[in-house]
Amino acid sequence: MNIELSAEATEFGHQARRALEAAGGDELVQRAEQDPRARADLVDPVLRKLGAWELTPRADATELEAAAALCRSAGYWALPYPVAERLARPADADGLIVISEREPTGAVADLDLRWATVTLSDEPGSATPRAAESRPRDTAFVTALDVRSARRDPAGDLALGLLLPCWTLLGMLDRAIDLARSHVTVREQFGRTLAEFQGVQFQLTDAAVEHRGVEMLARYALWSFQTGSADAVDDALSLRLAAIEAADIVFRVSHQLHGALGFCDESPLSWLSRYSRPLRRLPTGLSETRDELTRRLGRHGLTGLFSDPETEKIA
Repeated sequence: MNIELSAEATEFGHQARRALEAAGGDELVQRAEQDPRARADLVDPVLRKLGAWELTPRADATELEAAAALCRSAGYWALPYPVAERLARPADADGLIVISEREPTGAVADLDLRWATVTLSDEPGSATPRAAESRPRDTAFVTALDVRSARRDPAGDLALGLLLPCWTLLGMLDRAIDLARSHVTVREQFGRTLAEFQGVQFQLTDAAVEHRGVEMLARYALWSFQTGSADAVDDALSLRLAAIEAADIVFRVSHQLHGALGFCDESPLSWLSRYSRPLRRLPTGLSETRDELTRRLGRHGLTGLFSDPETEKIA
């Protein structure tokens, strides 16, 4: 078992992060809020230049890793565009959304694209987004979907549709940790930087441990999908559960260390936190994700990273 990303995928992710920073970085999401209908024009040219839509993550293991690295870079800048959903697309659509059967929604407002859907029970469909009812500041581009049944083989849809958005959320956790560390190293209290206080160090350590755990699970779930494992959906769900739990801790710590500033538009953390909400709540939140994973696993449990230490080795 090798859960390390290839050198090519890692470099692609670094180049993507730099390209998005050069295109505007934090300003991209702010400009998209001001003019929601132009958000595709802000982002799509950069992604096309990177060759994002030429990736075939379903067919090639290295390109799957590159797609994951791209999602992570998009998350780092809270990119106002459904990169993971576009990369998870089946052959007959421009993107794929994992939806709740009870209330199908997606962060795809103001995008003229063909959307395929899949439910947690693996039912395929297609969707048309409704017109946004509120401003993006309140919805983070989430809108209701009109869903129709579709005759499509959903093989791989659910696992990939759950997996890649978790890599986007991982990128957001990367940025939240970076912002918290930067803040506490420059702010002073009682003549010392905040980073010198033991309580602050403990909080950052807790957040970093959660973040690192999600990264390891993300790599494992990617490997599980690459190898065609029968547990790929379960592994993707367990990753999603861990990512949501980690996001709660990482963003709480980051906001606590920033204080009131973290909720002001002057701080990138405010934008990052707001646009992480769709990833943390759709198609299911923490409790529903836990319930779904429990239902799927029954009494057999997860295979996991360390299921057979005698025959498998993590490289």
